[in-house]
Amino acid sequence: MFKFFSPPEKKARKNAEQWLETARSVWNFRRDIIAPADAAELSRRRGELERLVKDRADPGRLQAGVKALEAILRKTGGTVYPRGSLAENVEFVLVAALAIIGMRSYFLQPMVIPTNSMLPSYYGMTAENFPPGAPAPGLLSGAARLLAYGAVRKEADAPGAGEVSAVVYPDSAGKPHLVPSLVDGRSWLVIPAKFAQYTFFVDDVPVSLRVPEDFHDFDKVFEATYFPTPGDFQKQWQRSVSGGLVRELDATGSGGQHFRVYKMPLGRQVAAGDPLIRFDIMKGDMLFVDRFSYNFFRPRVGSGFVFETENIPDYVSNESSDQFLIKRLVGLPGDTLEIREPVLYRNGRPIEGAAAFGRNARREGLYGGYFNAPVSGGHYLLRGEIATVPPHSFMALGDNSAISEDGRYWGFVPEADVVGRPIFIYYPFTRRWGLAH
Repeated sequence: MFKFFSPPEKKARKNAEQWLETARSVWNFRRDIIAPADAAELSRRRGELERLVKDRADPGRLQAGVKALEAILRKTGGTVYPRGSLAENVEFVLVAALAIIGMRSYFLQPMVIPTNSMLPSYYGMTAENFPPGAPAPGLLSGAARLLAYGAVRKEADAPGAGEVSAVVYPDSAGKPHLVPSLVDGRSWLVIPAKFAQYTFFVDDVPVSLRVPEDFHDFDKVFEATYFPTPGDFQKQWQRSVSGGLVRELDATGSGGQHFRVYKMPLGRQVAAGDPLIRFDIMKGDMLFVDRFSYNFFRPRVGSGFVFETENIPDYVSNESSDQFLIKRLVGLPGDTLEIREPVLYRNGRPIEGAAAFGRNARREGLYGGYFNAPVSGGHYLLRGEIATVPPHSFMALGDNSAISEDGRYWGFVPEADVVGRPIFIYYPFTRRWGLAH
């Protein structure tokens, strides 16, 4: 028959061995400050218990030996013995923290993809919209979606009946856009964070909704909710302007500059409690970054490429702090690069080394091809000309070239800023879960 419990003799010997280990720790750490008589007593009790273990004494004699040893340990152990549960828990936490810091610093670093510059290779935060008339997941299914996909519900409801309006501004081409304000807040109720706050009105009553600053799909959700037919948002703007239905609002940016923004009716009446907008934010891919390999092997063109921005002046000048970014490595020192839309050329030939390169060249599925940087302004590279990667530097581009702020805008990645390569997507539990490509 199976033995589900250890024999009493075995348990007693194991317990005695653990007490002997504690006695050795007390002796090693405190023997120079223990009184001579106590040191002799500790040595004698240790020796007696060691002989009992060696002779395989019965459990009763082992227990008596342990009891005698414990008495002298309590007198001589100081902070080594006895130790309370608080000390043990603190030690455990410190050891675990040191292990995690060491692992993160030298081997594996977790990273969250915030934006969609690498879509569809890696996903940042995306949205699943629930427009008027469409059912939204209930409490149980919402909890399951939170666990599996990191789905977090965002919803703004009408405080009363009336007409819905939004705050918009027209760009130089006359196309309207929603206007968020950047506000301070806390993530998980603790961590300081920045949020984009959008404001709707039901008649003249404002209703606000906050989303993470790095979430960039709000406009898509808004248009899918109010203007699902392409071009209807702009038509509504033009009708509102020509009909004198828009009202200018006062808006001042963080630098004190004034913006011309407007309250625009959206052409929809709602009842009290109706959702003005309702969607789930899906968590961006969370992956492990291999920080170890690049200490021994040269980075490979086509690999996912994680780096810091500390030593990229044209990037840091537009950002408040150093960041970790993930792009795809497209150029090594000495390589020449050119974009002939939609194809990226390396050393005079269509680039190879990753499936994403070919898919972009063919504009396959969600891969839209590579685009040249804007012709005017800034220190932009790849504006139709050939760029050469300088020594001790690399070139990194996003797979989603249309929206990626990458090396075309801020230049090359210094060798000192290279962190590693993504190796495994561990969350959320989608079809992308597994080895990173």
